[in-house]
Amino acid sequence: MIRLLLCLIAFSPITLFANQNVISVDRVVPHSFELAFPNERNIEPELSDFHVKNFVLMSNENGERFAVVTIQNLANGSRTLNHKHLMAQVSNGARIRPLAFEQMFKDDETLSLTIQFGESNFPLLTVYSRTKG
Repeated sequence: MIRLLLCLIAFSPITLFANQNVISVDRVVPHSFELAFPNERNIEPELSDFHVKNFVLMSNENGERFAVVTIQNLANGSRTLNHKHLMAQVSNGARIRPLAFEQMFKDDETLSLTIQFGESNFPLLTVYSRTKG
């Protein structure tokens, strides 16, 4: 009887829903990874002093996309990174911005941030910035 009750609890809708929210690592992308999707509309992140050093791509069963991104402030002063400074490319070639956020960086500071990119049927392939230099 106890086993039956435990099985019912383990496969209840609440448990299944909770499992869909678990974030899993999709993959770590090598720094030399290069994509060549067309960009006819010239969609790019805003120019900034922020350099994406590396990233780890993640998702959950609901199609929510995330990345842990290590970013360096290349400026000689404090700067605020926001969602307009980064972009991701998904497997159908589309470029998407992360959800709104802001993070202050000191001069030459490097931080790792978990950034949300919303829901997508297509997995993230890369995360990038566009530096002034």
